Amino acid sequence: MLDIIVQVFCCLLFLAAALGCFLPLIPGLPLVFLIFLGYGFYDGWNSYGTTTMIIVTAAVVASVVLENLASAAGAKAFGSGKAGMIGSVLGAIAGVIFFSVVGLIVGTFLGAALFEMIFNRKALKEAAGAGAGALLGCLGGSLFKFILSVALAALFAWLVFFGPA
Repeated sequence: MLDIIVQVFCCLLFLAAALGCFLPLIPGLPLVFLIFLGYGFYDGWNSYGTTTMIIVTAAVVASVVLENLASAAGAKAFGSGKAGMIGSVLGAIAGVIFFSVVGLIVGTFLGAALFEMIFNRKALKEAAGAGAGALLGCLGGSLFKFILSVALAALFAWLVFFGPA
């Protein structure tokens, strides 16, 4: 019975991790890593072992690096500087705190655009382009993290419920 409770709890945590791929206040993929690590300790590493943990760790680290590169590349491609990138992060955090997911989208765009206008003295059209690039980069990175979290959740389910491959 305890195994079922722990497995259901892990599934709920995987759902939270999937949401965390789009909400900056929930650590999506680091949570996936912790689920694998915690269940491994609970299970005595019977469902998976070191090789799986190395793969999960590498995937989580690579996703963080790729997400930052994608966001920066998207913002830079649309003319954003460092100020716009900082503004997009601050706008995303403020937006999600005060206005949920819609705030995340609007905050990312407005933060980048306003910071570009204020600190880099860009015209509205240029600043809006920087905001659009930051938003596209953010959404692309979030989509990548979501796909990876679902794939890792499927791997977890397969290993725990059907045994190691």
